[in-house]
Amino acid sequence: MLDNASRPGRLEQDAHRLKAIGDWTLPHYASLRDAVARVHEAESIDLERLGELDTSGAALLVDLLGPDTMLDVDRWAPNLSAERQALLKAVADASRKPLFAPRAPGSGPLAALAALGQTVEQLARQQLQLMAFIGLTLSTLLATLVTPWRWRITSLVAHVQQTGLNAIPIVALLTFLVGAVVAFLGATVLRDFGATIYTVNLVTYSFLREFGVLLAAILLAGRTASAFTAQIGSMKANEEIDALRAQGLDPIELLVLPRVLAMTISLPILTLVGMLSGMLGGALVCALALDISPTQFLNILQRDIPLRHFLVGMVKAPLFAFLVAVIGCLEGFKAKASAQSVGEHTTSSVVQSIFMVILLDALAALYFMEMGW
Repeated sequence: MLDNASRPGRLEQDAHRLKAIGDWTLPHYASLRDAVARVHEAESIDLERLGELDTSGAALLVDLLGPDTMLDVDRWAPNLSAERQALLKAVADASRKPLFAPRAPGSGPLAALAALGQTVEQLARQQLQLMAFIGLTLSTLLATLVTPWRWRITSLVAHVQQTGLNAIPIVALLTFLVGAVVAFLGATVLRDFGATIYTVNLVTYSFLREFGVLLAAILLAGRTASAFTAQIGSMKANEEIDALRAQGLDPIELLVLPRVLAMTISLPILTLVGMLSGMLGGALVCALALDISPTQFLNILQRDIPLRHFLVGMVKAPLFAFLVAVIGCLEGFKAKASAQSVGEHTTSSVVQSIFMVILLDALAALYFMEMGW
């Protein structure tokens, strides 16, 4: 026993063939591992002078030759004892299988409940990240307001043109068509009651309070929030954001604030355009289908529609703009360095923005209704 213990295992190269010599056991594992790591390729090995062998040594031999070769050990090493052949085959067979078998997806009520819990947890984490990013944006904005030399006027103007001026045609066209559809459907219902004149009130109420700001915000969520995510995500994939931080520049100040302020300026303008275009579409239907002249339309608008409905719609525009811009920028920062990740977060920003806009609009409608506004 003492003689065997004094024979540390080793590898020798003889006539282009490796020889395993000595004891390949756990006490000699470190030196044997280094010796195996120095061997680049080995198609066969001589095991005639192999001493003691345990699973640690067998694992090194399997790593050296590969599990497929070791499974044929009885063919190329017939003189090896049957016990050692069985040990080497067992270790080789085990190395071909994954350590942990993939867990099969469950089914039934418990699996559905677990999936629901994961979705709720993911949504909660998402909202916490959004709240944290909103706080970071607001704190950076407050710090920047007191230092005018840090204002990014050129970037702000460029984003106002991109998010606001370039979006006026599509917003005007969409709200014009929706206004015409609302007037047509309203007139179809009100005609049965002999009250087609109230189509004017229906169109003006709906666009001043809801449709003007809601349609403009949804269009910007699909058009501009996705653009913000793609731009910032591409910069992150190209390590441009890391370069900004390495230069001592704040990405929030350079990339987020100009986009958020531009959206806050652009959406009220687009909301006004949407209101006017929607009412213009309704006035056109009234003139062509209901014999309500544009002059009569304007007189009813001036006489029966209070100013507060216009103010209710305009008050919601900056809040919607801030949320859409912040969500778009946040998803851009969350993107990873791959085109697939940028695409996934771009889709996520659009979905989240539209969801938050509709949710807040519904809450605002309930609040203003309870307040009698």
